[in-house]
Amino acid sequence: MAALQEKKSCSQRMEEFQHYCWNPDTGQMLGRTLSRWVWISLYYVAFYVVMTGLFALCIYSLMCTLDPYTPDYQDRLKSPGVTLRPDVYGEKGLDISYNVSDNRTWTDLVHTLHDFLAGYSPVAQEDNINCTSEKVFTQESFGAPNHTKFSCKFTTDMLQNCSGLVDPNFGFEEGKPCFIIKMNRIVRFLPSNTTAPRVDCAFLDQHKDVQPLQVEYYPPNGTFSLHYFPYYGKKAQPHYSNPLVAAKLLNVPRNTEVDIVCKILAEHVTYDNPHDPFEGKVEFKLKIQK
Repeated sequence: MAALQEKKSCSQRMEEFQHYCWNPDTGQMLGRTLSRWVWISLYYVAFYVVMTGLFALCIYSLMCTLDPYTPDYQDRLKSPGVTLRPDVYGEKGLDISYNVSDNRTWTDLVHTLHDFLAGYSPVAQEDNINCTSEKVFTQESFGAPNHTKFSCKFTTDMLQNCSGLVDPNFGFEEGKPCFIIKMNRIVRFLPSNTTAPRVDCAFLDQHKDVQPLQVEYYPPNGTFSLHYFPYYGKKAQPHYSNPLVAAKLLNVPRNTEVDIVCKILAEHVTYDNPHDPFEGKVEFKLKIQK
């Protein structure tokens, strides 16, 4: 009993630990002989080689089923989302307010438009081709270089008075601002088969005593030409640029907050989804002070 309760000294504990690490009597290291360490190491090497091979085979089988040019799974969107530039968000969505006589309130809005349109400069669009057919641009084969498909050019000058070339301030200084509307991309989506989709902007709550919203659209009639559709995906069309429509608002009342909605009118585009306020349309608040 006394032997069980006997405390071991530090040197005894170190000696036992050294004996466990290497036992010269049995030739064991950490409780196993050299041959046992070799066998157990070979077992784990073989085990992880097999597991790695099975994982690689699963990944390879999955990749063989994927088409790199068309997503297998995507949201079943009825219509593309619509975005607006410049985009300033308030507590309840897009909320744009500025003072005509104070350029500090609208300088950032102008810079946002210039930065956005930089991707539509002639230099940025030099890899794309000129399209004039105004019809759906169907491409069954990969006729462009590097096994890709052609994309049609869209340059800033097509926006004319809202291009930033004629008026660098996009009409904000005179209280007739330009806003740029863009449809989001959906692979192989056709907004219409024969008629080009167009933008229609109006006051959201049109009262009888209020004059209807007057708008100048660029390109003319506010249309997205059909030759920009369908979109075949980023890998097939690496240089694709979304077509744009600019809306120049001419008669927004001063010192009054108004709600404006811009809808996409097309055969296959809907804008009445109560669960998605940006499907097929974009709504925003605008207040121009003087």
